[in-house]
Amino acid sequence: MNLRIGYGVDVHRLGESSELIIGGVKIPSELGAIGHSDADVLLHAICDALLGAANLRDIGYHFSDTDPKYKGIDSKLLLSEVVSLVKSKGYRTVNIDSTVVLETPKLNPHIPEMQSIIAEILDLDTDAVSIKATTHEKVDSFGEKRAIKAYAACLLIGI
Repeated sequence: MNLRIGYGVDVHRLGESSELIIGGVKIPSELGAIGHSDADVLLHAICDALLGAANLRDIGYHFSDTDPKYKGIDSKLLLSEVVSLVKSKGYRTVNIDSTVVLETPKLNPHIPEMQSIIAEILDLDTDAVSIKATTHEKVDSFGEKRAIKAYAACLLIGI
């Protein structure tokens, strides 16, 4: 069996002038993530995990934050492109395990919708997409509501 494990992490600042989009879902919030694209920290971490597992470098290499064509882009499109890149290397995703670190708002009510969106893009059952949410216990920039972070791990198998 040809298995590959990947790991990704992403961080974005939070601010009042942006929307909060996590896992492809717009989350009602006073603060949003700031970035060149839609700043979907979860999808970016998943992209990096998949790219890393396939030895395809990182999200910034493929979708530069200095390229105007990616300004404000929906990260679901980036994830779809990453899936195509991974398939072109002869792999498919087996599962995703991820964690989002955010003090507020609570993400648990939105996780099933996030799982559904991600599973559809990756052509997986929702059971193969694990999303956990945690706070940072009011410690540092994440706990002080100044930033959001996501971690993701994936397993790929050769096709």
